[in-house]
Amino acid sequence: MSKHFSALMALPVLACSALANAAPALYATGPAEDSAFIRFVNASPAPLEVVAQPGQAPLRLETAQPVSLLFPVDSSKPVKGTLVSGGQKLPIDLKIEPSEFVTVFAVPDGAGIQQAVVREPENDFNALKASLAFFNVDASCADAALLAAGRNAELFKSVPVNTAQRRLINPVQLSVQLVCANANVGAALDLGQLKAGERYSVMLVPSANGPRLLHATDTLSH
Repeated sequence: MSKHFSALMALPVLACSALANAAPALYATGPAEDSAFIRFVNASPAPLEVVAQPGQAPLRLETAQPVSLLFPVDSSKPVKGTLVSGGQKLPIDLKIEPSEFVTVFAVPDGAGIQQAVVREPENDFNALKASLAFFNVDASCADAALLAAGRNAELFKSVPVNTAQRRLINPVQLSVQLVCANANVGAALDLGQLKAGERYSVMLVPSANGPRLLHATDTLSH
């Protein structure tokens, strides 16, 4: 069961922690003041499993639904686990700061995968605006930028690899266009009608056919 993350942003952190504990979690959560969040993105061409704790059923991310929910974690303890793709295993060992949002990507690397980690600090919440982020984990896209398609309005400019930028925008119908080295790349991506108070992410990832975009509504697991 999940709930749109934005609806929880207006609640006290204690309430958020209580909701997160209402159902089995990928990781144990700690005191409310230590809460942080982690999610996983499978940008590879094969299914990915995230093994968080020994004996626990893995989180499986298929290529058709590659972005996980946001999982609350206890920032006072290291977040450990394993990314499994085919016969390859990559260890996860992260220190996450209180209120930090961490996205762990599995990106193609030859015949296997490699791990990319992008960190977001806590951002301002505005119930009248939509929150949109642009993640870049593709080093092949120079001066990665994102435009509002059809309007040539620049949403994000020159986002460095393995980083993200986030901004508040009006809740409108939106399609976005990827730009690498001042040239449009691929077709525009339709994000649909953005809603006030919601958080959204557009993710630039590598592929065998060149840079591509994924998108997700940031949704909290509880």
